[in-house]
Amino acid sequence: MTDFSQFAEPHSEEDRLVRGIDLARLPRHIAVIMDGNGRWARERSLPRVAGHRSGINAVRETVEMCARLGVEVLTLYAFSQENWKRPRAEVTTLMSLLREYVRKELGTLLENNIRFRVIGHLGDLPEAAQRELGRAMKQTADKDGLQFNIALSYGGRTEIVDACRALLAEGADPDRLTTELFAEKLYTAGQPDPDLLIRTSGELRVSNFLLWQIAYAEIWVTDTLWPDFRRRHLFQAILDYQSRERRYGGLNRGEQQDPVVVRN
Repeated sequence: MTDFSQFAEPHSEEDRLVRGIDLARLPRHIAVIMDGNGRWARERSLPRVAGHRSGINAVRETVEMCARLGVEVLTLYAFSQENWKRPRAEVTTLMSLLREYVRKELGTLLENNIRFRVIGHLGDLPEAAQRELGRAMKQTADKDGLQFNIALSYGGRTEIVDACRALLAEGADPDRLTTELFAEKLYTAGQPDPDLLIRTSGELRVSNFLLWQIAYAEIWVTDTLWPDFRRRHLFQAILDYQSRERRYGGLNRGEQQDPVVVRN
């Protein structure tokens, strides 16, 4: 029997939600576009950094809950290649918060059997951030629980170009190229594609995130700003995902093709 107290306080709204989830049909891979930190801070007349700092709490709870539920892969979109265009002070603060998060949470990742990985152009980041991230990846490399990816200096189009470059460098035969072979050159090689894509702050776009991998992902959008995102929102997203019938271009189970009429 499942001990639901590990997911939520008994008789709480979160408890009601999680009890409705079929734990045998969880999305294998959940991807999240974390959006709304700046708006959250602006609505409270706070500097943007306050929104980024508050967003760490949402990251912590989402990672922990996915690990407890038994989700295989969680990918969070933390910093795009376009984000380098932001003011230098904000970028510097973001990098500092990133190092702080990894340093403080490494123990929790280890305790919860979570494997940590960065996808994107890690070399673009400051050396101090690279060292902290590299240390976390090395120390969690042998964990076999949740695969926690964080996308940093990431761009979906760049990932596809990088995959093409890798194939060309290997002298791949165009006539033998398949979608499976191409996927082996993506940053997420060896991982299942996202089944569920969550976007916060109500924006209706994918923002150059996992463009190849989300081809058949179910998309769930919430108006909730990322710093306010909590386990109840994650549970709601999973419940909505489980209410959908994934057809991959086919027919619903209840649908039937038109009968073939044979005329003499």
